[in-house]
Amino acid sequence: MKIKLLMAYDGSPFGGWQKQKRGKPTLQGKLEEALSIVFNQSINTMGSGRTDTGVHAMGQVVHFEVEKFPENLNLVRALNSLTPPEMVIKAAWEAPHDFHAVASAIKKNYRYLILNSELPSAFRHKYSTWVKHALDLQKLNQLTSPLLGEHDFKSFQTTGTEVSSTIRRIYDLQWRAKAGELVEFSITGSGFLKQMVRNIVGTALDLHRKGLNSKHMSEILASRNRTQALGTAPAQGLYLYKVEYPLPLDNKCRKL
Repeated sequence: MKIKLLMAYDGSPFGGWQKQKRGKPTLQGKLEEALSIVFNQSINTMGSGRTDTGVHAMGQVVHFEVEKFPENLNLVRALNSLTPPEMVIKAAWEAPHDFHAVASAIKKNYRYLILNSELPSAFRHKYSTWVKHALDLQKLNQLTSPLLGEHDFKSFQTTGTEVSSTIRRIYDLQWRAKAGELVEFSITGSGFLKQMVRNIVGTALDLHRKGLNSKHMSEILASRNRTQALGTAPAQGLYLYKVEYPLPLDNKCRKL
């Protein structure tokens, strides 16, 4: 039986999504510990995005397989009683055998939060990145517009994870003002390379600060060279917001 989960989490106390032998506890590790208790067997999970240390999620999707699902089990309630308060299971479904949290995904949306204010915040420093100088959202939208469409995003890929192709399609991206001096960057694509969103945000902010324009972003993109791109935005501002799957596949999922 294949199960699909929807999760949200505060990534601050964790060493990222993926299990590791040493260091901080990981989200995958904590989830698998809880699942193994619930089902009394070893469980391996697959997450839709391997978020880095300090990165958050509103809509992480996970799948796993189990031999038998106990009758009358409320899986959401059981898992939330066994996991840290910084991670919450929002929903669970029985999924069809051909569902895969990564391979079945058709779109992913990430959002990046910036506190654009004169002073930093004692309460938002784990959940946004502080930028003191005033941000012109119209200029930032112009700066990142060359990234729309299908391109080779090798310039924005951090090394460390082998992929068969660095070509990705960006369907939508936008810088917009939010409440309380917050600025949000939203980007939706077919998929993302390692730290690609953080590298795009960091590069855009650096180009903006230097007074450069979209021509420079186009040149960086065309170079296919990570050394041509600029800074990497800090992890704490990034959120895996939503993962989309084909509607026919979603319709085959049965809510638990």
